[in-house]
Amino acid sequence: MITFDPPRPWTASYAPGVPQDLGEISGSLIDIVQASARDYPDAPALEFFGRETTYRELQSAIERAAAGLAARGVRAGDPVAIILPNCPQHIIAFYAILRLGAIVVEHNPLYTPRELRKQFSDHGSKHVIAWSNVAHLVQEFPADLAVDTLISVDITRGMPAVMQLALKLPVPSLRAKRAQLTRPVRDAISWEDIVSHEPLAAQHPRPQTDDLAIIQYTSGTTGDPKGASLTHRNLLANAMQAVSCIPMVERGAGTVFYAVLPMFHAYGLTLCLTFAMSVGARLVLFPKFDPDMVLDVVKKRPATVLPLVPPIAERLLARARERGISLAGTGIAVSGAMALDKELVEPWEAETGGMLIEGYGLSECSPVLMVNPVDDKRTAGSIGLPMPGTEVRIADQEDPSKDAAPGQPGELLVRGPQVFSGYYGRPEATAAVFHEDWFRTGDVVTMDDAGFFRIVDRIKELIITGGFNVAPTEVEIALRQHPDVTDAAVVGLPSSHSGEEVVAAVVLDAGAELDEHGIREYVRGILTPYKVPRRLFVVDELPKSMIGKVLRRQVKDNLLSLTSGS
Repeated sequence: MITFDPPRPWTASYAPGVPQDLGEISGSLIDIVQASARDYPDAPALEFFGRETTYRELQSAIERAAAGLAARGVRAGDPVAIILPNCPQHIIAFYAILRLGAIVVEHNPLYTPRELRKQFSDHGSKHVIAWSNVAHLVQEFPADLAVDTLISVDITRGMPAVMQLALKLPVPSLRAKRAQLTRPVRDAISWEDIVSHEPLAAQHPRPQTDDLAIIQYTSGTTGDPKGASLTHRNLLANAMQAVSCIPMVERGAGTVFYAVLPMFHAYGLTLCLTFAMSVGARLVLFPKFDPDMVLDVVKKRPATVLPLVPPIAERLLARARERGISLAGTGIAVSGAMALDKELVEPWEAETGGMLIEGYGLSECSPVLMVNPVDDKRTAGSIGLPMPGTEVRIADQEDPSKDAAPGQPGELLVRGPQVFSGYYGRPEATAAVFHEDWFRTGDVVTMDDAGFFRIVDRIKELIITGGFNVAPTEVEIALRQHPDVTDAAVVGLPSSHSGEEVVAAVVLDAGAELDEHGIREYVRGILTPYKVPRRLFVVDELPKSMIGKVLRRQVKDNLLSLTSGS
């Protein structure tokens, strides 16, 4: 095992009050809301288009929904699929499933039928709680994937009564809006039926700390999505780590979290479904990110904690300036999922008076592994410091049993209470990502003298051309510096003479025309010749995940299809 001298040198850079390790982890995720309902019963737990749900009401709804699910045949250990946007019903369903000792399986409600079928064929759930707008996709599954229980959720039922009434008015614009939010579903159980039951009996068995809680599917950027098996211990630990890393967040009704990130994603799930609930905060729910919708809430109640990705920060800043709305009072914005541009930090913090800090994680790690300290020690451009209780190795990229040379990039290997136990039903895939008991992240990192980590690139996405390794991120950064290039994605395509050929898909500024020679010469002035893209392809936009991460694998597939005849 790698030896740091001193051990865990990054702890010296922790903000005041941040512990080196976690305390005992016990209980289960259902204790989170129960504790907040006990301590802050009348405090708002949820806010959805202005409608508030107190912690007492939330806890009651969870117990009633759990009873309703049990009446429909859900048992401990059963995988139960959720296909919902951010809404109150999502949170109630999440904790109700866990209350029964069943397993939550989160799904993107905007997935195509093929994507949904692929995941269902993997986890085999027979119980589904789905947004009414997508419930028909489940009903159209082939016979071998047919489900036993389909519960349809009309998310407008979580809105204020006056808004529900307005959506029913015979006004074309309101009818169109209602159609975007809900649609009738035949031959399905209504969510209202599920929550109409008497609360679950207090003596009903509760899940244990090491029981499987969630099957969280990875983004699939490096292959077919795989379900990461996350236990109650994993997710409790990550919530505790988040609380410990931001000790200035007060408990109770005065603390406000914005759920602008989808909760079916591991990042949104932990920062909102567990972290926010564990401190008794008000969680403001947005079914999708809409800068105007967010700014309307900012005017009334700025966020204490705002989990986001860089494109969301950029759009909020731009729209706030257009509308003349101040972002002042926004406390801590936590950026993840992709690199945070240093140039975004200064204007954001000038506008908000708060902080914008970068973190890092993976679905397999519940998901947060590192975060910058919330103080003057934070280092823009880095992914921060390992969270309390997290152990780290920097291993040789070719041989994980060896350490990388001091000061040199190496693969990030981790272990800690938030690290998953393996991929659901895939022992071979699990074995491939572990070296002994260390999880191989696939990310290449460096660490500075103060213990701050930076990502160099992903091992699986490295391009090998003529025997040289090319990091796509490095080439993309160079391309984006060209005045005509708005965005870029770099991949390797098969080459008969060099193994792989470096190619790039680029989005050009409005009105710009491709000057392939000029752009290549520009990159040649920044990078060594073998890293310069051999070919450039102009695209209108790059495929991205729900949280804005460029899907390089899809870019590669698109370019392979485009060049297959050449």
